[in-house]
Amino acid sequence: MTAQTHWQAWHEPYADASSPLSRRLRLVQQHIASWLDGRPDGRLTVVSACAGQGHDLIGVLASRSDAQRVHGTLLEYDAGNVTAARAAADQAGLSKMVIRQADAGQLSSYAGAVPADLVLMVGVFGNISDADVEQTIAALPRLCAEGATVIWTRTRRDPDLTPAVREWLRDAGFVEQAFHAPDDVRFAVGVHRFEGPPRPLDPPGAVFTFPAQ
Repeated sequence: MTAQTHWQAWHEPYADASSPLSRRLRLVQQHIASWLDGRPDGRLTVVSACAGQGHDLIGVLASRSDAQRVHGTLLEYDAGNVTAARAAADQAGLSKMVIRQADAGQLSSYAGAVPADLVLMVGVFGNISDADVEQTIAALPRLCAEGATVIWTRTRRDPDLTPAVREWLRDAGFVEQAFHAPDDVRFAVGVHRFEGPPRPLDPPGAVFTFPAQ
């Protein structure tokens, strides 16, 4: 039997509906569902960086009658999480969902998946260096279609980086739509709309390094 990796074990708190991770997930899912409701017509593209087992996007689409209009790409490096995400997508009948085992810190991993209408940066900013967070935000216009939405999360452990994250997003051409920072937990969830001009994905390169554990 293959030993469970750190990134697979990271998902275990989802089993407790009252855990901070589950609460954060519900907030993210609510914003994904609201975004879909606000875009009722036509084909939509979604890309999720460091997608884990895909609970956020797959969890929403599994219960929607319009799921097939969503073309999603989930980028996840951990092989066990990729297997779990693919099984969940198959069980939900999401035939237009691509789960790609790839390093989401490399821009080349997004080829063919962007520009996207929705970019999920969930569980990313809290696991990379502050400098990489800033660099990743500066690169987001290269992932976004015109008018795209970005949903992101970040822990507010001291020193709290979320004020800087919001400022960097503003500088990159994003307008804040929502920001959740509950008093009794340390997580934050942000939703931003891209109001700047889309940029080409090239040249390739690394924008962040996700730690291997």
